[in-house]
Amino acid sequence: MRNITPIQLDWKKIAVPVVLLVVLFMAFGAFFTVSAGNVAVKLRFGKIVGAYGEGLHFKLPFIDTVEKFSVRIKKDSFETEAFSKDLQTVGLTLAINHRILPDTIESIYRNLGPEYTLTVLKPMVEEWTKAVIAKYSADSLISNRVEVARELDRILKEKMKEKEVIVSDIAITNFEFSPQFLKAVEEKQIAEQEAKRATNLVEKVKKEAEQKILQAEAEAKSLRLQREVVSDNLIKLRQVEAQLKAIDKWDGRMPTYMAGDQMPFVMTK
Repeated sequence: MRNITPIQLDWKKIAVPVVLLVVLFMAFGAFFTVSAGNVAVKLRFGKIVGAYGEGLHFKLPFIDTVEKFSVRIKKDSFETEAFSKDLQTVGLTLAINHRILPDTIESIYRNLGPEYTLTVLKPMVEEWTKAVIAKYSADSLISNRVEVARELDRILKEKMKEKEVIVSDIAITNFEFSPQFLKAVEEKQIAEQEAKRATNLVEKVKKEAEQKILQAEAEAKSLRLQREVVSDNLIKLRQVEAQLKAIDKWDGRMPTYMAGDQMPFVMTK
């Protein structure tokens, strides 16, 4: 049988590349970058050891970890439900713009955590939305939409400022009501329209009656004035006018009378 010569390994040739790879890995792992619009918190065994802005920074490989946060304005949309003053269920969708400041990043991470939007902002939105909506009846919410959003905006700005989160503005993008309530609103609107038409018809009839009364009063006043104008002098004037008209028609001949037993008879030629 042939003797098999065992493979001799050159550990030096293997170790050198491995060491170089480890050194390179550690060298690259010893740095981290923070891009524009972000900040970072460096942790060492879970303890905050610093906050960093944009640029290249050093960290201990395998020991330090980095949490990054955006300081740009973020827009989050929340859906929630609340009860109106008249106990109607109202669904709302709210759009909220918010941000954090770079110099508060350590406090934000320590007190609120990296998921502060879900752990703090969302519960705050739900709590105060319920409180504000409860002040209004369901049918007045739509007409007072701007006022509701303004009140929520004011409250959440104050409450989140205490948490070092800056709320820029709030908008209510949607209201949702139960089908029963929407049907009741529709029926109410139809009834109001019919009542308005009936009122307009009554007003029209009333105005027409008033116009007839005014017309009758005007005619009566005209007749009364005419009767007042017909005086004795006017009667004499009309008699004189009649006599003048008779004179104008006379041809200048005198009437002829014949005597007899009967009444005189006037003869004209």
